[in-house]
Amino acid sequence: MIHDFAVIGGGIVGLAAARALLQRQPGASLILIEKEDRLGRHQTGHNSGVIHSGIYYAPGSLKARLCREGASRTKEFCAQHDIPFEDRGKLIVATRREEIPRLDALNARALENGITTELIDAAEIRRREPAIAGLKAIWVPAAAIVDYTAILQAMAEELRDNGSEIRFATRPRAIRESAGQVDLDCDTGQIAARRLVVCAGLQSDRLARMAGLSIHHRIVPFRGEYYRLRPARNGIVNAMIYPVPEPGLPFLGTHLTPMIDGSVTVGPNAMLGFSREGYPKLSVNLRDMAEMAAFPGFWKSIFSFIRPGLNELRNSLFKRRYLAECQRYCPEMVLDDLEPMECGIRAQAVMADGTMQHDFLFLDTPRMLHVCNAPSPAATSALPIGDMIADRVLAAG
Repeated sequence: MIHDFAVIGGGIVGLAAARALLQRQPGASLILIEKEDRLGRHQTGHNSGVIHSGIYYAPGSLKARLCREGASRTKEFCAQHDIPFEDRGKLIVATRREEIPRLDALNARALENGITTELIDAAEIRRREPAIAGLKAIWVPAAAIVDYTAILQAMAEELRDNGSEIRFATRPRAIRESAGQVDLDCDTGQIAARRLVVCAGLQSDRLARMAGLSIHHRIVPFRGEYYRLRPARNGIVNAMIYPVPEPGLPFLGTHLTPMIDGSVTVGPNAMLGFSREGYPKLSVNLRDMAEMAAFPGFWKSIFSFIRPGLNELRNSLFKRRYLAECQRYCPEMVLDDLEPMECGIRAQAVMADGTMQHDFLFLDTPRMLHVCNAPSPAATSALPIGDMIADRVLAAG
């Protein structure tokens, strides 16, 4: 059997792409394969559960548009499928005077992006969030929280209801494109499809090379290490609490996030990982390390971020330093409040010149589309990203 479409990757971008393809071609045959034994095993299942508003992105940019549209559509999807979400709002808090100009610039960017915000002073911060201290803050009411694995499962049910197959524990060993189809040699057998979409996250560069594509980047894993507040402290905040992001860095800083299950997470930091899928602390994968070391762009990138990288390493090694990052805006937190939690690992595309790819990176051929970088907030933006992928695949003929 030759399927109309095959999708590799059981994360939220892969399922959103599959869903969008079937919406455009009802009745098409589609198979989605996932190398793990369940959906969302990696980035989708380890994110902070935030429906982002799009405040951080350049006005008019693709990321800003997709995030704003994605936030609205994610909430609509949840309402249609009875998936709980909560509009908790977000406070971005300046705790040092030198951060205030950056905060004001961020607020101006939000207004250009059409995002409703409110600037509040120290007294109003304390009134709204008694445990939080700051000089000035941006209030973003549209930010919300959700369980993305619940969204993932609802998408999977839609695919199955439309006759699609989701096959687990299936790993491609070879990908061959011909004039009329793409053939996958998998450890569970052969799969053929007229079109292939690859949304492989942490393994995306390897699958692109497996398919014979010439690539100029590598995936570098960054560990996002979290703690969870002890249950007695779950009421410490109502909204999400974020620091003002550091200029030039692609990460948002250690934040407090209420989760939809009632818990509160602290983090993540952003530390170079030595294993793409090694979640325990100090995980090492020799193949992953060797590939990074052999890629010149990795060394150029690391040297350009050496100071913040060393700071993140110290925060990872020493719990008190991690706590100190949080005490800048939540001074009443103490060491015993922080309980262990599994980390997340972010797939960051690094280019040959050492720059981190902050936008979407697609590589395509007549019958394949590879999503080589789907930057944060990919989970929030998944539905419009899926539409964009489907439109691009079908436009290729």
